[in-house]
Amino acid sequence: MERAKLVMHGRLLACLIASLLLPGALARPTVQATPTIHLASTDYPPYFSPALRNDGVVGAITRAALAKRGYSVQLHYRPWSRLMAEVQAGSFDGVMAVWYSPEREQYLYYSQPLVYTSMGFYTRVDQPLAVAPLSALKPYTIGTVRGYKNPPAFDAARLKVEAANDDLTNLRKLAAGRLDLVLIDRALAGYLLPQLAPGMAERIHWQGPPIARMPLHLGFYRGNKSGEQLTRQFNLGLAELRHSGELAAILQRYRFEQ
Repeated sequence: MERAKLVMHGRLLACLIASLLLPGALARPTVQATPTIHLASTDYPPYFSPALRNDGVVGAITRAALAKRGYSVQLHYRPWSRLMAEVQAGSFDGVMAVWYSPEREQYLYYSQPLVYTSMGFYTRVDQPLAVAPLSALKPYTIGTVRGYKNPPAFDAARLKVEAANDDLTNLRKLAAGRLDLVLIDRALAGYLLPQLAPGMAERIHWQGPPIARMPLHLGFYRGNKSGEQLTRQFNLGLAELRHSGELAAILQRYRFEQ
């Protein structure tokens, strides 16, 4: 009787081993997909651009901070004139990157600042102008970009502006004598100058001091039920980068000074 039981147990064990060796018999571990954050962006070098390594310094910070919290990032580049309308329509999780305004806060959660932009004026070499106080600039035409948020002090001065679709157009018009000044970020202007036609860059220059330092934020869409959580997660990831020294390393890698 005991011998029969042993034989039976042996056969059962052999069957179990054979079944485990069959293809697909072993359960495969479930692989959790990394959630992807879809952000709208525009071309704003040297801060962010599809032409820059890892989409520029802001792109690198954004990816690294969200990776700390288990997210990947997909950027969708759009002209600024249509970008914010698509964000407001809920086409994306948010926007990289954006200046603060009370109007935008109606539909965006703002992250902690990533970097700061230095806003001021480019003028013509043959027409030097003192840019302070701003009230002294009332007789002149100043190039701005359609849809950009300007420094509050600039808007409050109610100066004569002429809006273009992008900053490069404004610099070209300034060099051609069709504008008196251009309101622009200093680092951006330095990046764009080599794209002007030969001889044009020498006709214009930065005229300090800057009128504002404006932080760039990520803006997450309030209409998305996870928008507030994504903002919080990004801020936590950014804090981790700062405390670990990785944020300083990214800024150094891009030779970006704050």
